This record gives sequence, C-alpha cells and structure tokens, in this order.
Amino acid sequence: MKHFMPLRLPGFAAIVSLALIGSGGLSVAAAGPVSLRVQVVDADGVPVRDAVVELHSSRPPSGPIRFPWKMGMAQKGKQFLPGTLVIAKGSTVAFPNLDNVRHSIYSFSKPARFEIDLYGRDQTRTHTFPVSGSVKLGCNIHDEMRGYIRVTDTPFAGKTDHNGYVTLEGMASGNASLTVWHPQLRSPSNESKSAFIVSGGTQIHKIKVSLR
Repeated sequence: MKHFMPLRLPGFAAIVSLALIGSGGLSVAAAGPVSLRVQVVDADGVPVRDAVVELHSSRPPSGPIRFPWKMGMAQKGKQFLPGTLVIAKGSTVAFPNLDNVRHSIYSFSKPARFEIDLYGRDQTRTHTFPVSGSVKLGCNIHDEMRGYIRVTDTPFAGKTDHNGYVTLEGMASGNASLTVWHPQLRSPSNESKSAFIVSGGTQIHKIKVSLR
C-alpha cells in the first residue's frame, strides 16, 4: 500500500473566507489584505450615521497614521462642520471660523481639556490632540453648538455614511477587536466593543447598537 505525504507549500496560507452575500450565495476569498465593510444599525435596524468604527489588529502596521480627509472642523451656521471628525493621535486640527459672529471652543473631556478664546470670521485656531479617546466640543457663546472629535491610535478607522456604512481597508488577517463609538450610544464611554477575526478578501459585517 502506498502512503501519500500531505503537500506543504511554504508561505501559502490555507485560509478561506466564506462570506454570505445578500442573495444567499457564497463568496470565497484567499487570505491577504482585507477590505471590511461594516454597517451600524440601531435596535430597530435603522442605519446609524456618523458612528465611528475602529479596528485594532493583532498585527498593526508600523509607521505614522494618515487619513485621507482634512484635519479640520469649521464653524459655520453656528455649527461644527463636520459634526464628528476622526483623527489620528497626535494630530493638529484647524478650526476656521466661517461665520459673521465670533466663536470660542472648549472641551472638558478627559483626553483633551482646553479652551480657545473668542475669534472672528476668517480666522483660524488650532489644537493638537496627543491622547486617544472621544472629545466633546462646545462654544461658550452659542450653547447649541456641539462637535465631536474621535482621536484614534489605529489606521483602520472611519465614520459611517447616511446608510450606516463604512469601509476599512488594508488590515492583515488575524485576531482583532471592533469598537463602535457614537455620542448617543447607550454604554459606558458611548462605546461598543467586540472580538473579531479578520480573514482574507472582502468581509461584510453588521453591528447592532442601542442608542439613547
């Protein structure tokens, strides 16, 4: 009787990701850089906009974190725009005033306690955020103004669109954790965390959260 030895290919990862697609079909993807599409919905299944999703990988990349959007939050129409901004830890954010009235900026949040005095139209002030976490912003003159900055230490982060979706790209396969943050999320620090296994190819994941 002949005996056959198992074939071992160095450097080949025999990992297959089976992802359910909307029609019920199966998609097979080899291990490699991952694209993760996350949808955040509330308890009734309604998409949650401007939720921040972060993935912390067991195999994080080296080097500085850079996001493709501007590190800026304007004051316009007596609002902070965008209302939620995701930045890398250590980033400096510009706060241009585009209104005809003067504004100030303050925060009592633990990761960044600071105050910027009143300044006028077409003037800009900046602030650096060296600690990760969530920062709630206000204006001393206009109490209705609220803005949020999520300071993250992972390059795999973004905020959801009006359909509740965000796509994170480039992470390696392996164990990870997913964090969802939203100012109205009903949990300590407005966060929801869960373990996650990253496999190769494209993955689709839905997260249900409870909002206030």
